[in-house]
Amino acid sequence: METENSSISRAEEIKVLANEAFQARKYAQAIDLYTQAIELNSQNAVYWANRAFAHIKREEYGSAIQDASKAVEVDPKYSKGYYRRGTAYLAMGKFKEALKDFQQVKKLSPNDPDAARKLKECEKAVMKLKFEEAISVPESERRSIADSIDYRSIGTGPNSSSVPTEVAVAAVAVAVVAAVMMIVGTAAAIVVAIILVVALVVLGARWWGGRGGGVFHKGQVHDLDVEPQYSGARIDGDVVTLDFVKKMMDDFKNQKCIHKRYAFQIVLQMRDMLRALPSLVDINVPDGNHFTVCGDVHGQFYDLLNIFELNGLPSDENPYLFNGDFVDRGSFSLEVILTLFAFKCMSPAAIYLARGNHESKSMNKIYGFEGEVKSKLSDTFVELFAEVFCCLPLAHVINEKVFVVHGGLFSVDGVKLSDIRAIDRFCEPPEEGLMCELLWSDPQPNPGRGPSKRGVGLSFGGDVTKRFLQENNLDLVVRSHEVKDEGYEIEHDGKLITVFSAPNYCDQMGNKGAFIRFEAPDLKPNIVAFSAVPHPDVKPMAYANNFLRMFS
Repeated sequence: METENSSISRAEEIKVLANEAFQARKYAQAIDLYTQAIELNSQNAVYWANRAFAHIKREEYGSAIQDASKAVEVDPKYSKGYYRRGTAYLAMGKFKEALKDFQQVKKLSPNDPDAARKLKECEKAVMKLKFEEAISVPESERRSIADSIDYRSIGTGPNSSSVPTEVAVAAVAVAVVAAVMMIVGTAAAIVVAIILVVALVVLGARWWGGRGGGVFHKGQVHDLDVEPQYSGARIDGDVVTLDFVKKMMDDFKNQKCIHKRYAFQIVLQMRDMLRALPSLVDINVPDGNHFTVCGDVHGQFYDLLNIFELNGLPSDENPYLFNGDFVDRGSFSLEVILTLFAFKCMSPAAIYLARGNHESKSMNKIYGFEGEVKSKLSDTFVELFAEVFCCLPLAHVINEKVFVVHGGLFSVDGVKLSDIRAIDRFCEPPEEGLMCELLWSDPQPNPGRGPSKRGVGLSFGGDVTKRFLQENNLDLVVRSHEVKDEGYEIEHDGKLITVFSAPNYCDQMGNKGAFIRFEAPDLKPNIVAFSAVPHPDVKPMAYANNFLRMFS
């Protein structure tokens, strides 16, 4: 009994240290300390829930769900266990699962106004999801928004007018009635709502068909005049020049917008360029030349400008690879993606871009890019960016020696580079398979494979990395996807490097950023770390899902 009491007392002491580490935003240290407390007393639900919270801060949502589930197993009446699990489900976009947990929180804490508020917001999110599912068009019937747009003729004439008034009024009326009935929530009301939604879809389809396919249909509209008072960057003809990109970056730096006509041109030219690329791109760096690899930028435009200050602008003589997660969380994601796209349009050999897990509809809807694009440009651009993101390559190989991918390696051995080249990437990321693992997986210190701490993909050990390199005659894996205190981490006996280029991530992690500069022919990695720079007073996640911001 005395030994047991001693263990419980020591566990409480360690919990205090863990809480202090958490408050200091040293989340990895906090996780280690909570783990020690759990080892001494595994029947304390608080330890499990607190460790779940630390995992959430590190975006390790799979591990957070496991810990929170253990907390409610230990104490089914401990509301914070359900709260933490619901938050993790929410961050993964699993709104229905989150709703169940927040309903339980409200049941356990009926007089808690915060619990009631979060439950109400979660119910709204689930209702919105049901509504979107009801009106969604099957993938096989979906029309490309890009194919309906010609940036040379985005009209102001009569054929490019908005939806006719009678159609708009009818559509709004149907939508309002349907939404009200779905909110009521009875079975009969939902059936009626679905019928009304179908009527709305048919109405819209008939108008769309009569218009020939879209608001910006080619050949149906007149040239869009750039207003005389517009003083921003301009593209002369079809060629994106360095002068234009510099002017655009300077405008962005001063929080000015680019004209939609030029934004359309950049994104549409980018789409055509990316569609022609394979899923695995080979990069050749001649002897005596260098090549720079950057990790996640996550909408931190001013830190992107700092990278260019430190390492020079992208050019044929100073090429870059940005390894995914250009957008989301940071509130200057549009500026980041248009800058990277513009450099690619200017000179395809100056910059290479890989897809990250955040170049997807589901992530953009939750973590801010969708809201930012709607705010700064329009809804049309949301769909357009979603299409273009599906065209991004999944991986790159530098001089047949360095394999660069956003996430990591695979759940099975024997994957060859030819298998990656053969992936049909023109879709939203699936929840399993090679494409999912390339975007989501993480390295682990132990050999073999394990479950993903994120809840998607997997964790893989140094032996997995070694076999993949040997089987494909490669020397090194470079990946991103994870915040690192120094901006990078070398693992797996030097055979794997993580690089992360968003310093002081989300204005709270205190980490450095980094990039890797390779010199041919030996391709020895030269890692450069850097600190965050000031940015305008627009908080990270400013455009994120309202419900998610409640937990940030």
